[in-house]
Order: sequence, then C-alpha cells, then structure tokens
Amino acid sequence: MSEVTQTPSVALPASPEPSELALAVAAAFAEDGALARANPGYLERVQQQQMAQAVAEIIDARGVLVAEAGTGVGKTFAYLVPALLSGQRVLISTATKSLQDQLFLRDLPRLVQALGVPVSMALLKGRASYLCTHRLQQARDSAQLPDRFAVRALARIEQWAQQTASGDLAELEGLDERSPVIPLVTSSRENCLGSECPQYRGCHVMKARREAMAADVVVVNHHLFFADLSLRDTGLAELLPSVEIAIFDEAHQLPEAGVAFLGQTLATTQLIDLARDLLAAGLQHARGLRPWQEIAAELDRAARELRLACAGPMREVRGSVRLRWEERAVREGFAAVLDALSQRLATAAEALDAVSEMQPDFDRLAQRSTELMRRVDLFAARVTPGRVRWIDLGSLSARLIESPLDVREAMQAQIALAPKAWIFTSATLGADERLSWFTAQAGLEAARTLRVASPFDYAANARLHVPASFARPNEPAHPLAVAALAADCARAAGGRTFVLTTTLRALQQVADALVQSFAADVPPIEVLVQGTAPKRSLLQRFLAAPRAVLVGSQSFWEGIDVPGDALQCVLIDKLPFPPPNDPLVEARVKRIEAEGGNAFASYFVAEAAVSLKQGAGRLIRSETDRGLLVICDPRLRASSYGKTLLAALPPMKRLGEPQEAIAWLREIAAARDHQ
Repeated sequence: MSEVTQTPSVALPASPEPSELALAVAAAFAEDGALARANPGYLERVQQQQMAQAVAEIIDARGVLVAEAGTGVGKTFAYLVPALLSGQRVLISTATKSLQDQLFLRDLPRLVQALGVPVSMALLKGRASYLCTHRLQQARDSAQLPDRFAVRALARIEQWAQQTASGDLAELEGLDERSPVIPLVTSSRENCLGSECPQYRGCHVMKARREAMAADVVVVNHHLFFADLSLRDTGLAELLPSVEIAIFDEAHQLPEAGVAFLGQTLATTQLIDLARDLLAAGLQHARGLRPWQEIAAELDRAARELRLACAGPMREVRGSVRLRWEERAVREGFAAVLDALSQRLATAAEALDAVSEMQPDFDRLAQRSTELMRRVDLFAARVTPGRVRWIDLGSLSARLIESPLDVREAMQAQIALAPKAWIFTSATLGADERLSWFTAQAGLEAARTLRVASPFDYAANARLHVPASFARPNEPAHPLAVAALAADCARAAGGRTFVLTTTLRALQQVADALVQSFAADVPPIEVLVQGTAPKRSLLQRFLAAPRAVLVGSQSFWEGIDVPGDALQCVLIDKLPFPPPNDPLVEARVKRIEAEGGNAFASYFVAEAAVSLKQGAGRLIRSETDRGLLVICDPRLRASSYGKTLLAALPPMKRLGEPQEAIAWLREIAAARDHQ
C-alpha cells in the first residue's frame, strides 16, 4: 500500500530544471546510487525519495517544510541525505536522548561513509547528561547517600570518570537514570560555577559545547533547544545563528517540550538540592561561621511543607499528577507556606553573602537562593495574562509551573531571526491534509506541508477490531472487559501482545486481571507491567520471553520499535482524549471557545487522532510484519467523530466479531510456526 499526498501552501520558486542538490539527492537514492552500494539490502522507496526531494527544495529555497512520513518511509535518511549533500551547517533536534544517540552513533556515521562527505559531527545534550568532576569530588567528600545501591553507583561513576573522554553518562551501561546519585555528580544552571570552577579547563559540558561550535552537523534534543530559548544556558544561543539548516525529528513532541521549558518553574527538588549543597559547602569551607545545619534544615523543612501544601488532602500519588492552580493556591495556608519559604531563602542568601569571598561556591549558592526567592514571589503574585499556571505533584516532590499555552510565538520569533531552512517531520502530525494539529500549535500555518503515506501493505497484513458490544469506558466493568479480551488475544497469539492504557489506574487494573487470568495457563504467559522496571529492561524481557504481554501507559504509546514476530497484537483500552480537568487542557479549551471555535472538534478529537495513530504505529514496523489492532471503545463505532478517528488510522480491514479477531491471530501464529 503506498500513497503520497502533497499540499503546498506556499509555492516554491519555479525552477526550469532540478538544482544541483536535487540531482545529487536523486543520484544517492537511485537503484545503483551510493545508498544501494553501501547496503546490499537497500530498497528504493518512492515515498522516501519524494520526501528527500521536498527537503532538498526547501533547503535551496531556505523555506519551512512540515512533513508527515508514515511508518517505513525512512524519514531519517530522507532528511539526512539532502542535508549532508548540501554542504551546509546542520542542526538536528529529536525528542529524546536515546534517539540522539541513535542518530549520532548509528545513522549519521553510516550515511557519512556511504555518501563520502567530509563532515564533522557533534552530540550536544543538557548539563544533567554530563559528569561534573567538581561535584563528583564534592559527592565523594561529603554526600550522604541513601542506600547501598547509591554507594555502588557512585563507586562505578568514580571508576568510569578516570577513563571517559566525553563525560556522557549514557556510556555507563545499566546506570538507572532515576538514580539519586546523578544530581550529585552533574551540574545544573543554578549550581555551575562557570569559569570560577577549579575543574573548568576539563569540564565535559564546555568541551561538548566547543565541539558543537566547531562541527558541521550537531545533534541536540527538543528540551535542550527550548531550554536555550528560555535560559540561554545550553550553548545553542551561539550555535543557532550559524546554522543554515534546522531539522526537528519527532516534531509532534515539540509543542509539549516547548511548553515545559518556556515557562517558569519552582520545584521542591531545587530547594532541597540547595539546602544540601549549602550544608556541604558551609561545613567544608566556613564551619562555625554560620549555623549551616540549622539554615539547611529549615530550608529543607520549608520545601517539604510546600510539597504537603501542594498535595492537600491527597495521601498517595502514583507517578505524576497535574493539579489546577486554583485548587491549591486558594487553600488556607498556601500563601503562608510560600511566605515562610521566601524567608528561609532570604536567611540562606544573607548567610551565603556574608562568606561569599571565601569560596566561589558561596557566591553561586547565594545567586541560587536569590533566584529561587524571585520565583517564590512570582508564584505568590497573580498569574501572568496569556499564560497558565499549574502544579505537577509527584510522590516525593512538587513543581509549580507557569507557562505559555503553546510554542507559536517562540517558533515564529526563531524563524524570523535569520533565513535558513526549517524542516519539521514525524510519523504523526495531524489528521488533515494541512497537518493543522501541528502547524497551528507551532505557528507554522504558512509552511509548505507534505504527507507521505507508509509503503507497508496494511490491507494485506493488518486487521482492526473494534468490539460492537462492549462496556463503555466510563463503566466500572470496562477494565476487566479489556483484560478479558486481551487475555483471549494473547492466548491466540502466543503472547506477543501490547496492552496500551490511557491512565495509570486502568493500567494497574488490567495488569492485575491479566495476572489472575494467566495464573493456570500452561505454558505460562508472563505479564510485564510499566513501572515495575525501567522501560528498556521491560522491552528486553518482552523480546526474550517465549510468551509475554506488556501492559504500558503513555510512555509505551510511541518511540517503541518491535519489528518482526515478537509483537503481533496491540490492544488499546479506550480513545486517548486529553483529560478535560487538566489545567493546560482547560486553558486551551477556554482560548478556543473565546475565539469562537469548537473545542471538542478542533482540540479533543484532533489530539485523540494523533495519539491513536501513535499507539497503532507500534503494530506494523516492517514490510513483512502482520498483526491485529484492537480498540476497546464502542464510541469509535457509534459516534459521529468515530469516522474521523478511523480515517486517521492506516487502511486496515475491519473485523466485526471477536471470533474473527481471534481467528486472524491464530492464522498468523500458524504461519509463524510453519516458517
């Protein structure tokens, strides 16, 4: 199945003949071209070549392209080949650090070698990804580690620190990114001493930035990009003006990344970190000159009281919960907690100022105290017009956040700064030809848009089942019905099943029911549950297990690539509409309605369509994959918007009855077993 749709809204300059770059790109992708010579398994794909030519044209025109490329198009090579052949300076931003590593360590080196282009490359991450040797020394001398696992992790880091060239913690295999040791051995904007640091000459962060400034191709991530727009603290401020091509892969994550980083944040972890660092520096360099233990203890207590005030009547929190600002800020005592926190920070700043000339650490700690006081004052005042404020509450921490509703202004300002080519691409950017779900949020309505469908034959290899008679999502019986259908599917498929839920509560209910359902099965079916182990570990166990079901929530809806026979059924519990009581969602709905729009159609349905495409995209990952997609939500059949959501999915044949779905899975299993 192949389909290519192109919807230009801004005409590119007419050209009587292809440009030099367009010809070079066509030659590279040809049947006997550089890519084919480098890879014996190379397949020409019309869709990939169409996208590559569009990227080449936009590079020549220094325009803006928004390109949706379905699974299997090979969008990475479609943008990398023209970018590398252009000979221009390139910035590539992707969604996560692991995708950065994949681009930098695998895709780029392969292409540079295949194309024979003399290109220097650099990888640039945020501060928290690099070892800070100064803070490592401090941690060794004074850190109080919570348990023996943290002690072992610090010992491993110390040993690795002697041999690493990059200082990138990703080199350390098996280091849990949630380890409490990581904040102790990395720097933040707040605690970095800059040029006054005794280890400045060997600083891994500064080395990575210098390499990025000198490179032809630099790979960053969306968080880093927006953190720089907001804080000017990542090195991109100096780099971006010299870049001639800016590419954003996994661009569907760009708006949320921007909202998270373009705002103001006051986190209890920042306050607790300040208290810990203040105590360590005070006892080491100015013992007895100020009551450091008392100051640190009071600040730590004020931070924990802030978290309790944010939690209110909530006793236990699983994962992270987003709360309306109005729910907590108007509660009795909330303002007093902020006032007490401001006083503790003032006391800390005063004590640190008094000894600031003794050690660079003290001056930086005083600046941190003052900056956090400023943020406390911000959240004690009224919300800035045109912005939204909320609280992210975790099991041990809380974050107060004030943010813009989208990234429109930030992106438009960047594009207006200097002429360069801008390319935004993903497998899911909208449900209409104009890709308006993405372009409206990013302020890119004037961009050229391109939709390139997947080359995979979904009609032959995939089926969709939406149960006709099924418990509605708001009924108590729904999670158990989902688990029962998932169990039937998993038995027919021999495991090889993902169950994707829209909430953590449903995840636990479905997982518990599956464990109970499989208790007597021979051979057994293992149930792997998000949250019980790191994501990568769960995926490895899923691939290694002879029969397994993986139950995951939001983090498993995208970015998971399981090609081949290992995954042959994806079951989604219900339509992934945004939660209506989420403060950011509420603020966006109010804006749409104030402008006279229909929030349900233009926001809720559009968001659900994109998320549904992401979840469904886990199923078919190669030309030979076969599988079943199950969506356990009768609204998809019965509602007027169901047609819109179904149209957003790949063109799969629909199976009306559960027996048909089970028969399809058994047919796949039989064919697999006879291979």
